[in-house]
Amino acid sequence: MRALAARFVCRSCAASLRHTRMPPHVRLASTFADRKSSAFSAFFFDNHRWLPTPKSTQTPPTAARAHTVDSAQADAFPVRAFREAEVLTPRRLAKIYWQLSKSSLTVLVVLTAMSGVALSPLPTTVPVLLSTALGTALCSASANTFNQVQEVPYDAQMARTRNRPLVRRAISPLHATGFGLATGIAGPVLLWTMVNPTTALLGAANIALYAGAYTYLKRKSTLNTWVGSVVGGIPPLMGWTACGGSLLPSSTQSFELVLPSFVSSLSSLPTDAMLADNPLAPLALFLLLYSWQFPHFNGLSYLVRESYAQAGYRMLCVLDPHKNATVALRHALLLVPATSILMPLSGLTTWAFAVTSLVPHAICIDAAYKFWKYGGEKQARKVFQHSLWYLPVLLGLMMFHKRGMDWGSWVGLGSQEEAEVEEGCAVEATRL
Repeated sequence: MRALAARFVCRSCAASLRHTRMPPHVRLASTFADRKSSAFSAFFFDNHRWLPTPKSTQTPPTAARAHTVDSAQADAFPVRAFREAEVLTPRRLAKIYWQLSKSSLTVLVVLTAMSGVALSPLPTTVPVLLSTALGTALCSASANTFNQVQEVPYDAQMARTRNRPLVRRAISPLHATGFGLATGIAGPVLLWTMVNPTTALLGAANIALYAGAYTYLKRKSTLNTWVGSVVGGIPPLMGWTACGGSLLPSSTQSFELVLPSFVSSLSSLPTDAMLADNPLAPLALFLLLYSWQFPHFNGLSYLVRESYAQAGYRMLCVLDPHKNATVALRHALLLVPATSILMPLSGLTTWAFAVTSLVPHAICIDAAYKFWKYGGEKQARKVFQHSLWYLPVLLGLMMFHKRGMDWGSWVGLGSQEEAEVEEGCAVEATRL
């Protein structure tokens, strides 16, 4: 009880603390209008709370008018004045682990990795498919956990992140670090033993990039957004390599181009065996996820730019809002050649995909253009909302137009034709 006494003040003193007039040199809001050279964190008035306190036996004098509660007064407080710590039951602990893993982000990462498996022309097995999904999920959980462990002081300053488990002290940082280490080791080991070393190395690299480079650069440079986009583009590569596909050209496998039918007579068409492991296909998958994240994140970050400024993150939406919208428009335009041209050119889809994909492209480019032209929150919200359905729609169209996929046989449209072909083959066999 005596240890808790120094943390509480009476209601009258708390009211006086709220109404105490701050000295003129203390900044009450973040701003980037001051052109004086100073450290970035100097713009934010409450970052000093998270600095390590010097070890000293003397208590520094307080400027505010308040008095602490001594032990005699602390004994007079009823028990109901203190909140009892929650017991970590297995169900509650699983929920905390789920929150540390950033469940929505982890599910998206796993789905994009599975898209690489689904779009690959190479065969795979169910154990490899399940191991890839589980190993990718473990790698994502580890990266997100280490990210939250490092950003506890800054998450506490943002309204949308201050309810995370480490901020509200639902779990200790040591416990969270142990969870991050366990998942960070289990994920690559599972991918190495059950899938292949290339996929395991990609998973480990994603943990290092997200928990290391990206988290560090968030308070140092606006390049953090580009590093984060690389992190988002790796999962489909993991799905591609899980099926045995290669990422780089070699002496036995080089880039193969599949031209449209009206110009196919000008060059020899590559065979299905040559297209089975075309290194141009994983490049197209990477560019899709890489460029998609700029309209998605830049639109979202503009809506919460005050929180990023308060926490001291160097984001384009805070430092240069117009450039933030320009980058979103630039990559919305880049998605057209990266998907509508590069996907069928690599043999991943048919050239019909180049036509059907123009509709979602046009809608997202229109929203990104209005965001660049007007730069308002209404336009930023439109860009973010369109990005939510754009990615699954485009992946669905790619799967529908996947080269070699006969959807007619799935619904029975091609059964009669196949039966006639089989009957003809049987007749020829009897003649021989």
